[in-house]
Amino acid sequence: MNTDTLMFTLSVWALPLLLAITLHEAAHGFVAWRLGDDTAKRMGRVTFNPIRHIDPFGTLLMPALMLFASSGGMMFGFAKPVPVNFARLTNPRRDMVLVALAGPGANIMLAVASALLFHTLSLLPMEVARWLFHNLQNSLWINVLLAVFNMIPLPPLDGGRVAVGLLPRALAMPLARLERAGIFIILGGIFLLPWLGGRLGLDLNVFWWLVGAPAAELSEFILRLTGVV
Repeated sequence: MNTDTLMFTLSVWALPLLLAITLHEAAHGFVAWRLGDDTAKRMGRVTFNPIRHIDPFGTLLMPALMLFASSGGMMFGFAKPVPVNFARLTNPRRDMVLVALAGPGANIMLAVASALLFHTLSLLPMEVARWLFHNLQNSLWINVLLAVFNMIPLPPLDGGRVAVGLLPRALAMPLARLERAGIFIILGGIFLLPWLGGRLGLDLNVFWWLVGAPAAELSEFILRLTGVV
């Protein structure tokens, strides 16, 4: 891969990924702030500056590894979690759900906006349109992946916090206690199970079953909804 090709590839993947993750985290902080907790606001996390949200592993290394391992078929990442003091929220149990939904909701809105912008490509010079097409295509896929992935009902993902906020306390408390182990369960499902399945001749790619396939369906739905296809 020559330098020009490498720079083009990086630009059409890195920009959508940084925008998707930045908007996701800023949305969490903004909604928490509006619901009574200004912790993220005071720490400078309600911002569109991606430097404030970057996690070296989740934002840089992990997406690169996923992109390389899947030949561009699968990629996602995560940023530094936005600090939220749930005790300061107006209605902690309800507002925890709203704060958690803000991130995936922002990604869905960005995915829809990306799809709508496909309609502008015919107005642009060919080379600009080609670059923007790949950015929008990747933006749609990354944002849908992030939204679906984060709604898996396992803490510390947003879906886990939604489940904890909605379930009866008898079920919510055991689920909440999984938060520290949750990231290891997630990484095991993404990397370890497919590797083990390959050794055993089994399809154990649970990430594709739980995230990839639903994300592909949702992407198709958004493209149809916006009149792109």
